[in-house]
Amino acid sequence: MNATIRSEQVEATAEVDGDLAAVSEVEAGIRDFVRNDIAYLRRPALAPETTPLDANAEATVNNVNSLIQRVAGTSLAEIEKLISELESLRDLLHAEGQRVQREISGYAQLSQAAMKSTRMIADNVTQWKRAADGLRNS
Repeated sequence: MNATIRSEQVEATAEVDGDLAAVSEVEAGIRDFVRNDIAYLRRPALAPETTPLDANAEATVNNVNSLIQRVAGTSLAEIEKLISELESLRDLLHAEGQRVQREISGYAQLSQAAMKSTRMIADNVTQWKRAADGLRNS
């Protein structure tokens, strides 16, 4: 029984490894395809002596750049909005934490005052009981 489970585990591991290899091959193929497909759109970093891109390629590059800026701008605005919301929530939680600490401190003081009052009442009742017992016995 134990040998059967181990052989199934080995087969499952080999199957997962095969799947991972297939996935990485597909990803590598996609990366190569994209690199080759848009290689002509890339501008040289520091090559002023090279020929400039034609007007169609230049327009495509500008369109891609503006698209990326719009998408990134929207994402950045959303991220900044979330950050500000999280900061306001942090401030709210901090203020609520301080309020709860004040409430707990007030309840602790109230509890101590109640304990002192209860002790005083118990002591007075004990004294009255002794006095009453003394009057009855006399």
